[in-house]
Amino acid sequence: MDKNTINIDLAPLDALAAMAECLKVMAHPIRLRIVDILMQGEFTVGEIAELCGIKQHQACEHLRHMQACGLLASERRGQRVYYKIVSPHLPTLIKCVREHYQLKQLSNIDAL
Repeated sequence: MDKNTINIDLAPLDALAAMAECLKVMAHPIRLRIVDILMQGEFTVGEIAELCGIKQHQACEHLRHMQACGLLASERRGQRVYYKIVSPHLPTLIKCVREHYQLKQLSNIDAL
C-alpha cells in the first residue's frame, strides 16, 4: 500500500443516499413543525392539521412521507389514527438543528 493513501471507514453510498433522502423529506417547515408537535406526544391527523394551520389532506401527505422514511408510526384507536415518533434519533437531530440555528442567530446579532 502507498504510504500516502488515506485509509478511513466510509459509509456505503447506498446508505448515504438513503440518509440524504430522509433529510430531504425533513427539509420542509411544516414537517419540522409536525415533529415539534409529535415530540410533545401522540396526535391525530386533525389535531396536527389544526396545530399546523393546514388542511387535513395536506397533513396526511406530510405524515405519509415521514412514515415512509421510518420516522413516524400510526396507530388506529377506534375511529381515530394517532401518530407518534418512532425514530429514537429524530428528537435529538431536531434539537441539534434548533441549537445550531439559535447559536447562529446569536452570532449574527453579536456581529452587528
